[in-house]
Amino acid sequence: MTRDYEAQRAALADVVAIPVTPFTADGSVDEPAHRALLRRMLDSGVRSLTPNGNTGEFYALTPAEQRAVTELTVEEAADRATVLAGVGHDVPTAIAAAQHAREVGAGMVMVHQSAHPYVSESGWVDYHRAIAEAVPELGVVPYVRDARLTGACLAELGESCPNVIGVKYAVPDAVRFAGFARDAGLDRFVWVAGLAEPYAPPYFAMGATGFTSGLVNVAPTVSLTLLDALRCGDFPAAMKGWEQIRRFEELRAAHGAANNVTVVKEALASLGLCRRDVRPPSKTLPQAERAEVAAIVAGWAV
Repeated sequence: MTRDYEAQRAALADVVAIPVTPFTADGSVDEPAHRALLRRMLDSGVRSLTPNGNTGEFYALTPAEQRAVTELTVEEAADRATVLAGVGHDVPTAIAAAQHAREVGAGMVMVHQSAHPYVSESGWVDYHRAIAEAVPELGVVPYVRDARLTGACLAELGESCPNVIGVKYAVPDAVRFAGFARDAGLDRFVWVAGLAEPYAPPYFAMGATGFTSGLVNVAPTVSLTLLDALRCGDFPAAMKGWEQIRRFEELRAAHGAANNVTVVKEALASLGLCRRDVRPPSKTLPQAERAEVAAIVAGWAV
């Protein structure tokens, strides 16, 4: 494995921020607000950024908007953070997005879970192999949300593609994760808890060394403090942080995670950092829940 891959692996063993994509009143991407939010996270110590993640409303952005979001994130990150750009859709579209990410200076790509209704394990390997082979200079991170996938198929992918260096694992089952990681190769890949702070403590206990976060848009210190506790193996301290963010994350997970992005943007709106607007099929919160989100955020040091 090359030295560059080692630097990229280190960037995954961290809080992997999934920035929101702010919108203006006319519905377009609010670039100044976006840049300000990125700088706020960077100034707080965030060192891994994933433009075009699910919290960034990847599937609601046009291809041109996705490219613009990647570009501005790379510009703001500069030498302060590693950029892990989200890519997906059909194979040619994903390859084109990955190549664009490479051209503008991203260090890695995160391949979204396939939205195709018919996914075979061998087809999953072929899909990710095609993307990884198109950008051998970049670290590649599959996003695993399908409990039907086995560690063996990831091991096969890793055998043929050395630049597949990490996994964003988002199946809500710590025991399944433990088995999957060991079947795939616990030390071969960097394991990122892809269900954010609520799942970070049990997944760290099972072998994860990083976690994704939408919360970090709002309260970077809360997320980074949790990471520090987990790195030290201080699970009582980690669970104290977990309790602090529990209700916020419950609101995000409600109704089948329909409000996952909405709650984060509502929190940011309560701080005056961006508009609460989201794009369909997401929807803004009703007034009662807006007040609860604002009250939660008011209790944090942000």
